[in-house]
Amino acid sequence: MSIRILSFDTATDACSAALKINKDILIKRFTLSPRQHTKHILSMVNSLLTEAGIKLNNLNALAFSRGPGNFTGMRIGISVAKGLAMGADLPLIGISTLATLAEGAWRQTGACQVLVAMNTYINDKVYWASYQRQENTWIEKENESIVPWKKTVESLRERLTGCWATAGTAWQSYSNLFYCKKLNQSFNKCTLISGKSLFPNAIDMLPLAISDYRHGKIKTAWCAELSYLFQQEIT
Repeated sequence: MSIRILSFDTATDACSAALKINKDILIKRFTLSPRQHTKHILSMVNSLLTEAGIKLNNLNALAFSRGPGNFTGMRIGISVAKGLAMGADLPLIGISTLATLAEGAWRQTGACQVLVAMNTYINDKVYWASYQRQENTWIEKENESIVPWKKTVESLRERLTGCWATAGTAWQSYSNLFYCKKLNQSFNKCTLISGKSLFPNAIDMLPLAISDYRHGKIKTAWCAELSYLFQQEIT
């Protein structure tokens, strides 16, 4: 069955959109645009549809970044998603920002074990999750959470083994605390490599969205929600 899904992300400083028809990613857009998502996202969506020669109601679903991420960016994303979905009577698929980063690391490096750490810009805490890829599916080894960066690093030194790719902005921001400024440095029984996935990209949302669509993990515009994570207790 032909599946047409348009994905877009506004949860970080990056703004991106991508359209997949059948087995191919037809077209994509990406730009770094802090606090300018409203300027770009709708024009990106319109240009993708125009270039593909289809209308919004020809799609099977829309995928948006449900977070975690920047509060304003996330609100822009879900507002656009709900508005478009209501107008075209389309279901929505909320995709994790952190899972998108893991997918990006796999796409660019083939890494099947990924540590995702993304800046929160609040008291040296990060959005955190770890993933392992099994049979084209990502398994969360550690659930999405907000954790102190230093505590996370100390924990990794003690328990991780094997080779892991890193993804997300925190690895760059806090590199002096962990890598001695060399990303490919080994320590204990674990080796870290760059996953080359600094910001989420809508391209990497598409495989996740298609899987969710096939498994019926879709929602109406009225039921779509964001994942802030700030409701968790931060210690």
